[in-house]
Amino acid sequence: MSQPACPQKGPYPIAVEASKDYYWCACGLSASQPFCDGSHKESGITPIKYTATESTTAYFCGCKQSKKDALCDGTHSKI
Repeated sequence: MSQPACPQKGPYPIAVEASKDYYWCACGLSASQPFCDGSHKESGITPIKYTATESTTAYFCGCKQSKKDALCDGTHSKI
């Protein structure tokens, strides 16, 4: 697999806790979107670690094309 799957054309709004680590699914195969469930093992694409700097709502990328790693940058509006 050279390109990630696109499970959703839009972000996942998730309440995150300050200093907590989250592992964002970068392959698009996880059944636990937007987070990794280990489905990437045969894809060659590994999850991205995101550490929340504050307790807030983070918008995790759903299209898997963001240039901001785990967070949405609006790229989904162009695909």
